[in-house]
Amino acid sequence: MANSILKEITKPIKDDLDRFQIEFESALQSDVRLINTVSKYIIQRRGKRFRPILTILAAHVCGKPTENTYRAAAIMELLHIATLIHDDIIDDAEYRRGWPSLNRVWKNKISLLMGDYVLSKSLIYMVKMKNFKVLDSIGRTAEDLSSGELLQIEKSINKRMDENVYYKMIEKKTASLIATACELGAITSSENEADHEALKIFGNNLGIAFQIKDDLFDLLGNESDTGKDLAQDVISNMITLPIVHSMNTADKQTVRQISRLLRKVKKEKKVTEELKSIIESTGGFDYAKSKITEYSEKALSAIDKYPETVYKQKLIDLVNYNGNRNK
Repeated sequence: MANSILKEITKPIKDDLDRFQIEFESALQSDVRLINTVSKYIIQRRGKRFRPILTILAAHVCGKPTENTYRAAAIMELLHIATLIHDDIIDDAEYRRGWPSLNRVWKNKISLLMGDYVLSKSLIYMVKMKNFKVLDSIGRTAEDLSSGELLQIEKSINKRMDENVYYKMIEKKTASLIATACELGAITSSENEADHEALKIFGNNLGIAFQIKDDLFDLLGNESDTGKDLAQDVISNMITLPIVHSMNTADKQTVRQISRLLRKVKKEKKVTEELKSIIESTGGFDYAKSKITEYSEKALSAIDKYPETVYKQKLIDLVNYNGNRNK
């Protein structure tokens, strides 16, 4: 179902995505056989291409895509893949998109080096674009991705997470990449600073809504749909918005009960159901859903000024797709 919706959304940019794919596959090529073997595994098990799609649609909304648009789309996908590889190593994840993760197939050493290789290729492509604003934007995003992950680890260690810190964390570790994907689409098709800012705001709010949706999947998702281990974030001590809200609003006894279950879930996955029941009864899931709606509306407001074109409509469709997706 999700794939058919995305296929419909991407119909107007099919040729653009073909050009992106050429850039992307070319970027991963190497004269080292092992790199090409792992790259083939990555390409065959590609994800939704959510970020490249946003880059291309943003370019169409603000003007006309250029060669740099397709390079920017490739950079966004490379950065995204590099972060996923490193995340899977850190989390000791066994599956990604329903397939064995790289670290499960090739172990941590090769996976780590492959993540570094993919990251380095994104930097090479960034320099090729010869655009200082692009360099600055991607440089800041790379910093945000790392600092966001470290902030998450810090807070998971001391178990102190309020909602303000949560939003700061996900803006860095998730929304920054989606915001930059949209911003680069604008930068590569328009010289108007207002376009760059509007599409960045659109992407930032969509990125926050995207991560909150993933937070819901962690406890409410189906492993066969999401292609990820259920409660993987909770097991890895990653505090998600439904849990943050419940712990900040429940009575002391319930908070202690949630804390106890969070400590046990890594060793006893069966306690996940008990944890879900408490989060549900304390309004954590409903609150997270309301926040997805709030940030989705903020995203749509950022592009309200643009003419009604098929490309703008597809950006709107992507916001709605995120709110309704099941993986």
